[in-house]
Amino acid sequence: MVWIPAAAFLLRFRAGYTIEAVDRARREYRRIRTERRGPLLICANHLTLIDSAIVAWALGSPGWYLAHYSSLPWNVPERRNFAATLLQRAGAYLMKCLPITRGGSRSDVARVLAEFTHVLSRGDVGLVFPEAGRSRTGRVQVDDAAPGVGRVVRSLRGCPVLCVYVRGRHQTTFTDYPVPGERFRVALSLISPTSEHGGLRGSRDISRQILSELAAMERRYFDAR
Repeated sequence: MVWIPAAAFLLRFRAGYTIEAVDRARREYRRIRTERRGPLLICANHLTLIDSAIVAWALGSPGWYLAHYSSLPWNVPERRNFAATLLQRAGAYLMKCLPITRGGSRSDVARVLAEFTHVLSRGDVGLVFPEAGRSRTGRVQVDDAAPGVGRVVRSLRGCPVLCVYVRGRHQTTFTDYPVPGERFRVALSLISPTSEHGGLRGSRDISRQILSELAAMERRYFDAR
């Protein structure tokens, strides 16, 4: 698990990234993990290729993750970006990644989501982006709700959702990577989305509730600037 401190080193000292009030965010995440046993799904806004690493870094220090490995989130990155070869796939799994092909076959997407749901059912944490890809407008798009996120929540009865909004001072739209030296602000909101509907309609309903919360957090972010 040497990759955990190595990844944090790259973010902090190679890229020069910092997170405002990071201690407060980490305390809140530790409190949630202490008070709520069982699965937890993290849903975040999506602007860059390394958002999952930034979110994980914002929520816990390398030392804490080494002692609380189940709290390091699993995520489902795009296979073509991070797991194109067999070696990359092996490395991705070691880094708690379950690669998925966006727009792939239904059977492949269903298989990955089933694996993702299974690891959460054991009490681990998962991280997904409820928008269908990086936001092309730079803002949370509620109408771009991906039903797979709602399907995961419906499969894990009582699973809370931790909405995490992270944005850098210089981020105005989507990019591959944040600018060097970027300074991020992070906000957390724990919700329990439910739906009276079943099937695809219920999954979309839950996904929209999550995105609506992220959109509200985004409005508060810009109001505070």
